Amino acid sequence: MHRFLRAIGFSHINSRQELDPILGKIMNNPHKRRTFQTSPEHNYTEYAMEFGSQVGIVLRGEYDKRGFFYMQHYFPYCESRLITSSEDIIVNRRVDTNAFTGMCDDLRLGISMIFYLQNAVDYLELHAEENTPRKAKLTLSGLSLEGKIILGVYHSPYTQKKQHIRSQHKNCLITQAKNGDQKAIDDLTLEDMDLSVKVRNRVKEEDLYSLVETSFIPYGSESDHYSIIGTIVNWTLAKNEFTGEMLYQMLINCNSILMTVCINKGDLLGEPAIGRRFKGIIWMQGHADFQKI
Repeated sequence: MHRFLRAIGFSHINSRQELDPILGKIMNNPHKRRTFQTSPEHNYTEYAMEFGSQVGIVLRGEYDKRGFFYMQHYFPYCESRLITSSEDIIVNRRVDTNAFTGMCDDLRLGISMIFYLQNAVDYLELHAEENTPRKAKLTLSGLSLEGKIILGVYHSPYTQKKQHIRSQHKNCLITQAKNGDQKAIDDLTLEDMDLSVKVRNRVKEEDLYSLVETSFIPYGSESDHYSIIGTIVNWTLAKNEFTGEMLYQMLINCNSILMTVCINKGDLLGEPAIGRRFKGIIWMQGHADFQKI
């Protein structure tokens, strides 16, 4: 059982026997079907079905030369329709399943962001070697099993402008540091030391979540799981048409990165609203629109 099924509205499915009819429904009447021939005798195939707005389940497997389908794995997904970045993406095959993860270095985070690749067939059609950077337009989304709503932080127009200038300056320093500029490395180190001192002084009198407006931190042993705090830019209440369960879909601004987070209404503590913040653990997914070379 995939534990993130509850995030898209399948919270009452507790066994594979209960799930099999749904998987059969997807195979018999898919909304999307993609195929890629991996060898003369095998075809890598994806079946996808939507069960609500921007959410659904994908099955992946192979057909042999006799026409028998062998399902290798399945996963729930949430789509995002907003391009997050246009960066080089490195894709690698996962060890446990015939699936792929992508990695993107985004200056806004300062770390390598790893996500589960939703559109594996598009990548296979490139015939690209693993660990080879490919330019792509990336949309990010996340599924969450538990989260809470916390108050937002107010910023005056002057503060917003000041933060924007500071962010641009830091991104410039990170770029220079990646190219080996020692002065930029030293400046970044000094900035981090100054920030650490300011936080230690302010945390004595201020609430932690007033100091930490957003965060994006790797969580646990899974490389594509993150603990995030982000500001809600927009949100909708959607419905799983198969089960009738209600879902919150929130557009989150986390460290200037926009992503769509889907969570079962019953798993979210609090009421979302524009300007408030979401705090929770997400399974990061990404759809990469690879540019043909």
